[in-house]
Amino acid sequence: MNIQTISTQPFADQKPGTSGLRKSVPTFQQPNYLANFIQSIFDSLDGYQGQTLVLGGDGRYYNREAVQLILKMAAANGWGRVKVGHHGILSTPATSCVIRKYKAFGGIILSASHNPGGPNGDFGVKYNIENGGPAPEKVTEAIFARTKEITEYKLLDASDVDIDTLGESKLGGMVVEVIDSVADYQELMESLFDFDRIRALLTNGSFRLCVDAMHAVTGPYAHAIFEQQLGAPAGTVRSGTPLEDFGGGHPDPNLTYAHDLVEIMFKEDAPDFGAAFDGDGDRNMILGRNFFVNPSDSLALLAANAHLVPGYKDGLAGVARSMPTSAAADRVAQRLGIGCYETPTGWKFFGNLLDAGKATLCGEESFGTGSNHIREKDGIWAVLFWLNILAVRQQPVEQIVREHWQMFGRNFYSRHDYEEVASDRAKALVDHVQAQMPTLPGKTFGSYTVEYADNFIYTDPVDGSVSQNQGIRIGFTDGSRLILRLSGTGTKGATLRLYLESYEPNIAKHTLDPQVALGDLIAIAEEIAQIKEYTGMDKPTVIT
Repeated sequence: MNIQTISTQPFADQKPGTSGLRKSVPTFQQPNYLANFIQSIFDSLDGYQGQTLVLGGDGRYYNREAVQLILKMAAANGWGRVKVGHHGILSTPATSCVIRKYKAFGGIILSASHNPGGPNGDFGVKYNIENGGPAPEKVTEAIFARTKEITEYKLLDASDVDIDTLGESKLGGMVVEVIDSVADYQELMESLFDFDRIRALLTNGSFRLCVDAMHAVTGPYAHAIFEQQLGAPAGTVRSGTPLEDFGGGHPDPNLTYAHDLVEIMFKEDAPDFGAAFDGDGDRNMILGRNFFVNPSDSLALLAANAHLVPGYKDGLAGVARSMPTSAAADRVAQRLGIGCYETPTGWKFFGNLLDAGKATLCGEESFGTGSNHIREKDGIWAVLFWLNILAVRQQPVEQIVREHWQMFGRNFYSRHDYEEVASDRAKALVDHVQAQMPTLPGKTFGSYTVEYADNFIYTDPVDGSVSQNQGIRIGFTDGSRLILRLSGTGTKGATLRLYLESYEPNIAKHTLDPQVALGDLIAIAEEIAQIKEYTGMDKPTVIT
C-alpha cells in the first residue's frame, strides 16, 4: 500500500453543530478541508482498526467526491471494511439500520439534511456511533478539539472505487463492500408493520396516496416500498430520482418548501394521504385531504395508536420529545401510564433513553419522529406507521386527529422561523431577552401571567451528563409557552426559531386557525423579544 502522509493546517470553523458539520459546498471544496475533518474523526476514536465503517449520503452535490476521499482515508487509517451505499446513496435511517444490523463500529453520513444542495448549496458530515445514533457531545467535542490541532492526514494513493456496482473489492488492505441501499432497511420495516394490511389499503381502488421524495434520498426507498412492495400505483411517488441539487428545490418537508405536495393535498379532489421527506430521509410531513398534521400532534397520535401496529402492540416503554415540541405527547403518556422525557433539540439526546429502554417513541417538532428500531428519526417509517393506523381504523386522517383532540384536548402550536439573520443581531436579541428573564416571573401580559423564565438545562437521566443553554423558555400559569432558540443546522447567519404553544380543552375552539388561537402569544413574544427590530424582518421566513 502506498499510504501518503499529507501535511495540513487547522481550520478554525469545524465545530459540529446540532447534527454534524454543515457548511457551504465551496467551503468543503477548500484544499484539505474535508480531509482535516475526517482525519479528526478517526483520530478521536479508539479501537476502530480492522473494524467496519458504514458510509453513504443523500446524493447531494459533492457526495461522490467525498465518498472517494473517505474510502481512501479509511484504508490508509486501518479500517477493515467499509459498507458503502450503492452510488454513494444511503439515507440517514438506513445508515443507522445497517450499523446496528451488522454491528459496525460506526458510520459517516454525508448530508446537510434539509438544507439546499448544488454547487453553491450546503454539504455536511456526521459521525454515528456503534448504536447507530449521532455521536454524543463528548465525541463531537473531541473531534472539534482535534480539528484545532491537526497537522497531517493519511491518504491511500489509489484509483477511485467503483461504487456503481454491487459487491466487494479491495482498497489496499481494506474491503469495500457496495451494498443495496434499500434492502436491509426494507427488511426492518417489514418486521414492524402489517404490510399485508397496508397493501390491501393501497390497492383497494378507493384510497389514494401521494408521496413526494423531493428529488432527495428517499426516492429509491419510496419506489421500492410503496410502489413495488405495497402495490401503490406507479406515479404515487413524486420526484423520486435523487438529484445533486434536489431539482433546484429546498428539501425541507414543511408547508412552505413542499408547496407542490401541499397544492395537491388541498385541491378539491385531493388524495387521501400525502407525505414529504427531507434531503437525507429522516424527516416527514404528514397531510390528510385538505388537512395538515402538526409534527407534535403526529408524535402524540402515533403513541396513542401504537397498539394497532405489530411492532408496538405490546406497549411503549415511554415517549420522549425535544423541549420545543408541544406537550401533546405528554398527555398521551400520562393516560398510558408511561414515562415522558423532555430533551434538548438534537436526536443524539434520545439515544441514551432508547438504549436504556426508557423510551420507545421519540419526536421533534421539526418534522422528525422515530422509535427504538434505529437511533435516528425516520421519515419512511413514520409514513408506514400512519398507513398502518389508517388501514386498521379505516377513517380519514382529519377524523382521526379530531377524535384525538376530543379525547386529549388540543395543543395549539406553531413555529416561526427567521432565516439568515445576521449573527450579531441574533445574538443581541437573545441577550436582550436574557437580560429580562430575572424580572419576568409574576409579570402580566394581558390575560397571561409568567410563571417561569429560564434557559433550558438538561440532565440526562441515564448517564447524568448536563447540557446547558438549550433554549430560552417563558412559561405561563395556564401552561402556555414561548420558546426562543438559535438553530444549529443553518450555514448562513443564524436562524431564529420562535415556538408558541397553548393548550385548549374546549372542543368548540379546536377548529380555530393556530395563528389566530396563538395571536396573543405572538404579540407577547414581539413585546418581549422585539423580533422585528432585531432581525430587521417584518414576518417569519417560514411558519409551521
